Amino acid sequence: MDRQPRHTFSICAYGCSPYLEQCISSVLSQDMPGDVIICTSTDNGHIRALAKRYGIPLYVRSGQSSLRDDWNYAMRTAAEEREAELVTIAHQDDIYHPGYRRALLEACRRWPDMSLFCTRYETIDAEGHVIPHSIEGIKRILRMPLRLRGLSGTRFIKELPIRFGNGICCPSCSYAAKLTGTSVFSGEYSFVTDWDALIRLARRPGRFICDERELISYRVHEGAATSRLTHQGLRGSEEELMFRKLWPA
Repeated sequence: MDRQPRHTFSICAYGCSPYLEQCISSVLSQDMPGDVIICTSTDNGHIRALAKRYGIPLYVRSGQSSLRDDWNYAMRTAAEEREAELVTIAHQDDIYHPGYRRALLEACRRWPDMSLFCTRYETIDAEGHVIPHSIEGIKRILRMPLRLRGLSGTRFIKELPIRFGNGICCPSCSYAAKLTGTSVFSGEYSFVTDWDALIRLARRPGRFICDERELISYRVHEGAATSRLTHQGLRGSEEELMFRKLWPA
């Protein structure tokens, strides 16, 4: 029997989030056991207490918080310190359904050249209630080309889901470290860090695999970075930069 690749949920924790414990519980409740760590650049008693309560290794990055640097640290720590071949950068606000790890490992077994794994998601509010008629319906349409599994290793097919907008949900993504490397994220972006990374990964070897089952719950609330940056007006200007990378002027 082939050896199963090592997978790590690398939870990015910030501040004193009321949702972190739910995220921790969800990744520990997967129907297949595996590795879980917490990474933070905002070390505090709340995060330390939860790490201790659940027996999860805690890694602290020194220096100022930065989405790019924090996510790369979570990726690098999982791949190098924990020797993970597959890394899920878990967002503290979100909930990972019990079958997520199983689906990821099955996809990797079937498609050994998979560089990126992503899934469909449901949107929930601050209290955990499902929000109907979310933007995910449009994103599903954008992701339709990835159903052509035989072609999902080509640059053209990998770029289609991100060419008309970012159709891939960042918290649902897992990365194959041997193909993506550990410095997945670059640029000083506040909002489109994940979209920028997807553009670069689409142009490198590796297959994008999307499992269209709802395998995570993506939380939308006023305290989330997405909401905050949208209100600050950064979203439009950064998204324009991404479209300029994908389309002629």
